[in-house]
Amino acid sequence: MASVQKLFMAPDDEVALFRFLERFVIEVYPRRVPPGWETFRASEENVSRLPEEDLYLVASEIGAAQVDKVKRGPDKGFWRIDEVRSPVIFLERSRKNEEGELLSGMLWAELDVTPQTGRKDAAPDRFRGLFREIEEYLRKTYRKGDPKEFLVGPKAARLYKEGLVLRDSAHRGGTVVPFK
Repeated sequence: MASVQKLFMAPDDEVALFRFLERFVIEVYPRRVPPGWETFRASEENVSRLPEEDLYLVASEIGAAQVDKVKRGPDKGFWRIDEVRSPVIFLERSRKNEEGELLSGMLWAELDVTPQTGRKDAAPDRFRGLFREIEEYLRKTYRKGDPKEFLVGPKAARLYKEGLVLRDSAHRGGTVVPFK
């Protein structure tokens, strides 16, 4: 099973996260990699270059991303990153819905041996340590939410006080309240 952290990030929280990620060698890929994609390093300066949709953070210093070409469907011709075999962290970005509410995002990585994914070996210790360090950063700087599986970024918490609604992105998701 994947290690998952649900969170709310305002744009300023996202910039702060990428400022933290600068200390690591992490490359950014979109969920579906178009042919000719030029990778770039996760850093504060490159936040404006991030894909609008969800993205992968590849720990390229630990290992290369394993990719497969999509052969059918609407994404035919694109490349798909194998989350199980690659040292990647999946980041679903928080975004606003039509009502102006901030929807939750998530950060997850496949670290353990699981029969569902077919992973035969656990993730390398260096990758496991990297993910745990990012999780620790989030736990230290973000507020806990109610329900407790959510973390709320500092700027998102301030925007909540100003009237922004934080909503779980799951189907029929409820609202989330940051603890003080």
